[in-house]
Amino acid sequence: MLQCANTDMPDLHWTIPVARWSCWLGSESESKSPDISFIEPIVRRRLSSLSKSALKVAHDCAADLPEVRVVFASRHGELRRSTSVLDDIGNAEPVSPTAFSLSVLNAMSGIFSIARRDNAAATAISAGPGTLGWALLEAYAQYVSDPGSPVLLVYADEPADPRYGVIDDEITEGALAILLDASASAMLDCSRDTACSRPATRLRTQSEAVLHCLRSRTSGAWEHPDGAWQWHWREGAWQAD
Repeated sequence: MLQCANTDMPDLHWTIPVARWSCWLGSESESKSPDISFIEPIVRRRLSSLSKSALKVAHDCAADLPEVRVVFASRHGELRRSTSVLDDIGNAEPVSPTAFSLSVLNAMSGIFSIARRDNAAATAISAGPGTLGWALLEAYAQYVSDPGSPVLLVYADEPADPRYGVIDDEITEGALAILLDASASAMLDCSRDTACSRPATRLRTQSEAVLHCLRSRTSGAWEHPDGAWQWHWREGAWQAD
C-alpha cells in the first residue's frame, strides 16, 4: 500500500490561470515528427525528438506573443543525447560541439528564445517523478510576481535509455504547454498534500494526470511517497491547435 507520510514540507495549494494549452504525444500523433517549421532548417535538423515536441507545443501557445517568460521542465531532459556524448568520450572519439551544446536541460528554451528574438527570462527544472508538479508551482510563483507578463510552462519528456535500468513512474514520449496569462477565463487548481487521499481518477504519472484534467475538464490525481498531487479544472480555457 502506498504511504504518503512525508511531513518535511507543508501542504501546498495554488491556482493558475490557463489561457491556452497544447499537447503533443508521440503515441497519438500520425506524424512521427512534430511540425516546427518556424525553426530554421539548419537548426531544425539537429534537434532531438524531445526538443521538437517541446518547441511545437510552446509555439502553439505563444506564437502571437511578442514576449513570454518560459519555465521548461523535464525529468530526463536530453539524457539520450548526453549518453551518446558520454559514449563518444568513453570510446575516445571526438565530441560534436553541436551535440554537446544541445545536450543541456535548457537547450529547448534557448532555441525557442533565439527563434523568437525574445529576451524574456527562462527557467529550467528537473525534479524526478514530481517534475511537472513542481514546475507548475514555479510557473505560478513567477506569474504572481508580475501578473501583467505571461508565463509559458513547457513540459517535455521521453523514456531514459534502457541501460539506466527500470525507472519507477517512467514517463512516455510527449510534451505539454500551458500559458498563464491574465486574460484567461479558466483556472487550474493545484495541490500537493502530505496525506494521501483516495481520488476517483488516479493516474500512473503526473503528466498523465494533468493531461487527463485538461482534456476531460474535470480532475486528475497522482500519488507518490512524498505526497498526493491533485489538479482540478475550472471552465474557460481553449486548446491551441
